[in-house]
Amino acid sequence: MSKGLYQFHWDCGRMGEVNGLFITTQEQVDKVVGNDVHFGEILGKHSDVYGTVEANEIKKLDVSSGVCDVLEKAVGRATISGYNPIDTYNEWLEDNKEEEEDDE
Repeated sequence: MSKGLYQFHWDCGRMGEVNGLFITTQEQVDKVVGNDVHFGEILGKHSDVYGTVEANEIKKLDVSSGVCDVLEKAVGRATISGYNPIDTYNEWLEDNKEEEEDDE
């Protein structure tokens, strides 16, 4: 599946906003939508930012796959700026997998 450039936005009220610009596949976006992500204290001490990612909070931007390749190569990673809910969700999955293995 081809990669695209996606924009993430959460309005956290008076605490602020969480934004991100990242490169991923639609399959990965579909995996995180409807699931909880936990960013921690990214908006300041005691902010504890978490919630369920909704489909309207991740928007695919209209750019060619060549632009995605150039950006990813220039930055050296898939997250161009801000916060990537997919990375956060995948880290959570890995942490829980390790905890389950420890419980066995």
